[in-house]
Amino acid sequence: MAFGWIDEQADVRRRAGLVRTLRPRPADSPLLDLASNDYLGLARHPEVTDGAAAAARAWGGGSTGSRLVTGTTELHTELERELADFCGFEAALVFSSGYAANLAAVTALAPHGSLIVSDAGNHASLIDGCRLARGATQVVGHADPEAVRKALATHAGEAVLVSDTVFSVDGDAAPLTEFAAACREHGAGLVVDDAHGLGVLGPGGRGAPHAAGLAGADDVVVTATLSKSLGSQGGAVLGPARVVEHLVNAARTFIFDTGLAPAAAGAALAALRLLRREPERAARARTVANELHARLTAAGLEAVRPDAAVVSVRAPSPENAVRWAADCRAAGLAVGCFRPPSVPDGISRLRLTARADLSEAQIERAVGVIGETRP
Repeated sequence: MAFGWIDEQADVRRRAGLVRTLRPRPADSPLLDLASNDYLGLARHPEVTDGAAAAARAWGGGSTGSRLVTGTTELHTELERELADFCGFEAALVFSSGYAANLAAVTALAPHGSLIVSDAGNHASLIDGCRLARGATQVVGHADPEAVRKALATHAGEAVLVSDTVFSVDGDAAPLTEFAAACREHGAGLVVDDAHGLGVLGPGGRGAPHAAGLAGADDVVVTATLSKSLGSQGGAVLGPARVVEHLVNAARTFIFDTGLAPAAAGAALAALRLLRREPERAARARTVANELHARLTAAGLEAVRPDAAVVSVRAPSPENAVRWAADCRAAGLAVGCFRPPSVPDGISRLRLTARADLSEAQIERAVGVIGETRP
């Protein structure tokens, strides 16, 4: 039977307790949300939704084509200019998703004969970019600048280091300053994904590269998503203008993909402007993360100290993690549940989002539910 192997794989997943299911949420969900990536609480902000609606009315429901044909509106270029200026880079290029932006940056900047050094904790989109690139990939230990140096020392040609700035599983930050130094010692480029740093780290939320003094450097390229702190959808690559021009001409996920919907571009631009006016939102997200960590730890739970807005709480086993998350949901709290094979270290955990708009009462309630439902 055609595709019979699919049934076999489904049986394997069921026996291992690894079946994933979709859970549609209503527009007025009663759950306290600590599972999404809406770090600044902007996804439902009136200015952001108004920005989406106005863009849809002006340009329609879709972009109508690829960016190089009809998919680039004046709104897209406006968003790119303001995003580059906010993050401190010469230019920016907007994609339909952060995933597409990562595939573009890695594949287009790692030609045949080059070396890609990839951090072991990288997001799946960076890993897939490495797999699709024509360069050879060497995976190195997590957040280990010396391992990066050793890998780069083995290659005499073009090379690039690829890493998250803030890793999505535990919320720990990469040593960007040390990574940049290792790259510069060997003439390598640095490509970092700031999906979990933009809007949270750096002055006013300008991102981890800005905080590390790397914004605008001619050997640094940054990818970002518009779907987390900016409460919209889409992705972007930021860097030197010549790199952005190269991506326009060489990145397949830019050339052959339909452009970002105008509504998403309008929402992202509205959120970016709101963040400029209210930079305290970034600091509040970090404060909430630290408060969650302190209270969870005080309650005897094994929580990882956050470097940005992600707080993870270790679980005894995959089965315990799944049951724990389900019990939290039953008690009115939505939390993320990370377990193998999605976690590189094999350790299951709950993943919490420290949103800037959480009140003290909501923080207390969340910690209480997590503590009361622990396995």
